[in-house]
Amino acid sequence: MSGPRRPLGTLLAAEAVSVTGNSLTLIGVPWFALQSTGSPGRAGLVAFCATLPVVVSALAGGPVIDRIGRRRVSVASDLVCALALAAIPLLHGAGRLDFWMLCALMGVTGLFHAPGQTARHVLVPDLAEGAGTTLARAASLFDAVSRGARMTGAALAGVLIALLGAETVLLLDAVTFGLSALLVLAGLRGVAAAEPRRDGPPVSAARYRAELREGYAFVLRSRLLLGITLMVMVTNGLNQAWSSVLLPVHAQRNLGGAAAIGLVTAVFGGCALLGALVYGAVGHRLRRRPVFTVAFLLGGAPLYVVAALTDDVTPLVVTMAVAGLGVGTLNPILTTLMYERVPDALRSRVAGVTTAGVLMTMPLGGVGAGLLVEGAGLAPALLAVGAVYFLMTLTPAVFPSWREMDGAGAALSSSGPSCPAPGRAARTPRP
Repeated sequence: MSGPRRPLGTLLAAEAVSVTGNSLTLIGVPWFALQSTGSPGRAGLVAFCATLPVVVSALAGGPVIDRIGRRRVSVASDLVCALALAAIPLLHGAGRLDFWMLCALMGVTGLFHAPGQTARHVLVPDLAEGAGTTLARAASLFDAVSRGARMTGAALAGVLIALLGAETVLLLDAVTFGLSALLVLAGLRGVAAAEPRRDGPPVSAARYRAELREGYAFVLRSRLLLGITLMVMVTNGLNQAWSSVLLPVHAQRNLGGAAAIGLVTAVFGGCALLGALVYGAVGHRLRRRPVFTVAFLLGGAPLYVVAALTDDVTPLVVTMAVAGLGVGTLNPILTTLMYERVPDALRSRVAGVTTAGVLMTMPLGGVGAGLLVEGAGLAPALLAVGAVYFLMTLTPAVFPSWREMDGAGAALSSSGPSCPAPGRAARTPRP
């Protein structure tokens, strides 16, 4: 790949490598915590420590990304995550890894991961324009790459944990973050949109607070954007309960081990990739709100109910396939809405605000699920989470403000939105 398309291709490659590493973490860390502690509650506590700093960094990170530069933030984020993840198996192998150290290292990865991912995400519109491709196509391609990498990483994680152990998977995860940093460092050099912005007013605490307030005001002025953020806030907490506790415990007790996690997660990721590609091809002909509503209903509650009612992996695989097809359409819809309606000058700030919003409940999802499983049992916990998920996914069909999803297309000025959609939310509504 050469010429004007190289930066977009580099960004997609870095995203693919980084998301592959995320998938290894998603499966490797909960399994490592379950194996080393034997407690669903402690596994949930590790998830809490990993996700709480994500919210903190997202709350304050929007203005920082533009000041430091999107390329620099992405590179620094991946390097810190690589070092923190590599330290876990190395300390464990040396007999020096206490439980508090595991929680602290996962907290470091959470603190630095969100700004780097946001920095890559907000570069897509500028790189798409430079590559001469449409925004909707670039958004769908970005999501498809993420989905494909997530599928590949999940399949590798399940197999590698079974063959080599969770410690090796975490070392490989560290390598993927390092490779992603090298790709962005070399491939986005000289791209204006990736460099620090020096045309603004001098940096000061007052100016930083003002820029942060602009991002929050932008979100709060839109009923649709606020509604999306609140809905995904709740469902992301439920998704975290599934990925960090409910699915690992279900696999350990009923499905035969970590390979089952890799199988169902890979099937979900593959079908989500297919859903994203199909939507990228024909989505412009469809009304967004009905598609979004049906997709979320398919991708949410059914998998929890099926997992609660059967110990066989086959029904769960089929359910995850259907859920993946539905969820694959969500991210392109939300990403396109965000790119259409949020001005470039506010994009990092708005993405930071919505990232913090949609991740707000994730720290509680894992620890809450761990306590619920230990107190009530696995099946009741799955059914309770599924019931809440079903109620939340009815939101787009019930509240009138969601009709604004079908009114997308009008550009906004930097003075404020009418109905934007969140950048980070576009990456998060998934089990």
